[in-house]
Amino acid sequence: MTATLEDVKAHLHIFHSVEDDYLRSLLEQSAIAVEAMTGIDKGPQFDELVLNRVRFAYNDKLDEFETRYQSVLLGASLKNLEGM
Repeated sequence: MTATLEDVKAHLHIFHSVEDDYLRSLLEQSAIAVEAMTGIDKGPQFDELVLNRVRFAYNDKLDEFETRYQSVLLGASLKNLEGM
């Protein structure tokens, strides 16, 4: 599964469509950022990281994301290296 707009809205408890374009943008930016940080681009761990990065960005706390998820990001990166 790859995170969708509907997943983001459910994760953030948003039930309207007013911010759909903004949320799509955050979703795209987050997917690109997580892939750049970890080297992974699919799977449950990727989706979890993307959704949580969107949450941090939406709440204007993006500067805290990498600190809070540092161990998960590093673990995903190392697991990706092992697969090479």
